[in-house]
Amino acid sequence: MSAPIIAIDAMGGDFGPRCIVPASLSCLAESPSLHLVLVGQSPLIDRLVNAHPGVDRSRLRIVHAGEVVTMDERPTQALRGKPDSSMRRALELVRDGQAQACVSAGNTGALMALARYLLKTLPGIDRPAMVTAIPTERGSCLLLDLGANVDCDAEHLYQFAVMGSVAAQALGVARPRVALLNVGTEDIKGNQQVKLAASLLRQARGIHFSGFVEGDGLFRGEADVAVCDGFVGNILLKSSEGLAHMVGTRLDALFRRSLLSRLAGTLAMPLLRRLRAELAPSGYNGASFLGLQGIVVKSHGAAGEAGFRTAIRKAAEDVRQDLPGRLHSQLEHLL
Repeated sequence: MSAPIIAIDAMGGDFGPRCIVPASLSCLAESPSLHLVLVGQSPLIDRLVNAHPGVDRSRLRIVHAGEVVTMDERPTQALRGKPDSSMRRALELVRDGQAQACVSAGNTGALMALARYLLKTLPGIDRPAMVTAIPTERGSCLLLDLGANVDCDAEHLYQFAVMGSVAAQALGVARPRVALLNVGTEDIKGNQQVKLAASLLRQARGIHFSGFVEGDGLFRGEADVAVCDGFVGNILLKSSEGLAHMVGTRLDALFRRSLLSRLAGTLAMPLLRRLRAELAPSGYNGASFLGLQGIVVKSHGAAGEAGFRTAIRKAAEDVRQDLPGRLHSQLEHLL
């Protein structure tokens, strides 16, 4: 496969180009086959790039875009009122074949609206879904949707399950266990949409539907793919990130409480550092928009350099796996 070419919305997120440009250059240095296109206000981007000597400019291009989609902007305004935004220009590069993927830390609603308009959805898919891997006791689980679709019917949940199963296979899971996130594991539990989606999945060929899974079972590793609407998925994701941060803060406080606890903390520090690295949200940053005719990865708006690097790596892996092509070839048999 040819070297990945990724368009970066350099103006998005809470920290903008001062975070995104260094993260991009770091990824460029660590991956000799990677090519990046930084899209945004070129004078500012040029200054930031020039502050890092030794950059391989043969694999880096800067495309000027004069407008920025703000984090609180309505998707309709970004779609109709900002034709020269960095987000739109980055997606247009994917549409026009000048890049194979787009990464943005910008406004999620605007990114979804622009991506659907410019790249279109795959045949058989009504709505794209945001998916990411979350850590579990057994490794990781793909969770979707993460907020792109707040209101979903049973058919949408079924489509998410199909896409999640194909994505898990691309990651090396031979027969992914697909489950619907629910308030209980019994068949009588859940709302009507979840029950109808379960009925569709039980009849589906090529999908290993394992039934319902509760939130605690999700983190025990009882599913390889967990499906829910975007309202539930976003709350679960943000809650788990907050819980991980709270646990780390509490541990720090406990190990500072006395001389003995500080000694215990010193002895446990190597293991604690390893655990923090394994559970850190930055290591799981980057949600792919499944169901589009192109690759789009959404980085957390508050992600720092480490988190944004993870999102770029995620986009490069989706390119190498040809995720839209895999989905297209599988969907016609499953939908």
